[in-house]
Amino acid sequence: MTMVKTPAHEAEARAIQDELRAAVVLDEDGPPPGRGLVAGVDVAYDDERDLVAAAAVVLDAATLDVVEERTAVGRVSFPYVPGLLAFRELPTVLAALDALSAPPDLVVCDGYGLAHPRGFGLACHLGVVTGLPSMGVAKNPFTFTYDEPGARRGDAAALLAGDGGVVGRALRTQDGIKPVYVSVGHRISLDNACAHALALSPRFRIPESTRRADSLCRRALREAS
Repeated sequence: MTMVKTPAHEAEARAIQDELRAAVVLDEDGPPPGRGLVAGVDVAYDDERDLVAAAAVVLDAATLDVVEERTAVGRVSFPYVPGLLAFRELPTVLAALDALSAPPDLVVCDGYGLAHPRGFGLACHLGVVTGLPSMGVAKNPFTFTYDEPGARRGDAAALLAGDGGVVGRALRTQDGIKPVYVSVGHRISLDNACAHALALSPRFRIPESTRRADSLCRRALREAS
């Protein structure tokens, strides 16, 4: 089982991020789009019961058919701190991934990777601790600037950090619909991550991997006793 340390306080969490950030691999292309198995992961919270539910939904990348689904429910083990969200989500996400019969070829997170205030979002953290290629596709822009991409599916514009560095792309997955925000997590290139995001979004703005995982984790949370 993949283990992740729960920090006792914010300073320890930042130190863990600093240590693990050095292990992010950025010089691999990653698996080719449309082949192999892609897992979408997402979480849902019940603040009143202090619960978090995670889902891992594995799709056949060629057909987008669901191959396997797993969920996990746990207690929220770390407070909400901007920039440290992964520490709230990772233990339960890892439990759902560990329950799969085989590791996927790629993990797609509902969130960010390098496009993160500390350069180490959930997709990076998850990729490093599992060793799996990983990427983030976020629904909303974060603290980065970008020019509006063209209106057609596949049009993209760079996400820029404060220092002008490229940390991801605003990507149009459907004609005339607002973009999603793609960033590298671990062991995949930005070009390939964007190609995967498009391949996973044939009909809707949000990738099928995320849509399925979102629905499943919400159901798991409702059913949790």
